[in-house]
Amino acid sequence: MDLIQLSERGLYCPAGDFYIDPWAPVERAVITHAHSDHARPGSQAYLTTSDGERVLRTRLGQGAPIRALPYGTTIRIGDVEISLHPAGHILGSAQVRVAHRGEVWCVSGDYKTDVDPTCAPFEPVRCHTFVSEATFALPIYRWQPQAEVFAAINAWWRANQAAGRASLLLGYALGKAQRLLAGLDASIGPILCHGAVERLNADYRAGGVALPPTRHSSAVERGFDWSKALIIAPPSAHGTPWTRRFGELSASLASGWMRIRGARRRRAVDRGFVLSDHADWPGLLAAIAATGAERVWATHGYSAVLARWLQEQGLEAIAVPTRFEGEPAAEAMAEEPPPLPETP
Repeated sequence: MDLIQLSERGLYCPAGDFYIDPWAPVERAVITHAHSDHARPGSQAYLTTSDGERVLRTRLGQGAPIRALPYGTTIRIGDVEISLHPAGHILGSAQVRVAHRGEVWCVSGDYKTDVDPTCAPFEPVRCHTFVSEATFALPIYRWQPQAEVFAAINAWWRANQAAGRASLLLGYALGKAQRLLAGLDASIGPILCHGAVERLNADYRAGGVALPPTRHSSAVERGFDWSKALIIAPPSAHGTPWTRRFGELSASLASGWMRIRGARRRRAVDRGFVLSDHADWPGLLAAIAATGAERVWATHGYSAVLARWLQEQGLEAIAVPTRFEGEPAAEAMAEEPPPLPETP
């Protein structure tokens, strides 16, 4: 019997009687991070990282029964040992290491291997079985250096200013928005945020993450010159009446899906910036190799592609279905993954 099993409520560990990122309410839930495709409300008890506790409470409610554990600290639940290790995805994101009678599994949740100043960097966890995401598990997905992406965003903002247009930058409210803020050149002009973003900015700052000064988009004086500003908002805000206050604007989207030709047109934005909080194809392969795992469960995204490639390299690998696919499902809105491109 596997130490971790796939059940109707998600990944389940019978020896410890707990679930990891369950899809429905359970008695004990271990949460890799606070995105709502991994952290569902209604469970009787939650375990997450100390770094991620604030954002998880914001998502689940301040009264949620959450226990926080520092990275690397080992506890026992039932008959197993559990520890949480940095995943590099968003603030507080974790890989869950589960050990029982000499067998070690690691459930990665979502992760990225790029350095991100808004969260602890990814740390490989040695294990026998690794459960890996596969959101961008195609060779076409290779991220350019972050410095180049942020230089392009800042140049776009300056060009909009010169043309008298407001700059609307779209990205997930939790994680992506704060990473964007950390990479912007705040000397260019004022930065405004949608309410959903600004609430989470407060959690990041309370957690010690340095972000530039921002204002709620509604807290501006009469006659405010939006043409100098950059506004950060979730993708769901695009094309709604909320944007009318900005006057003439240029809209852009920061997403790994922008790597695919035609994605910008489908999202109805003027610019697309390729920036993801998930590992690209080389990052996935390097992360998996660093675990030393003999078996890999691939889930979330192009799992069948990743599993097949790993099988060809001699590993035991399978694709594991999940109720949620792609980037954070509850926030994805019009951000569903594009059709499968041809593998180069």
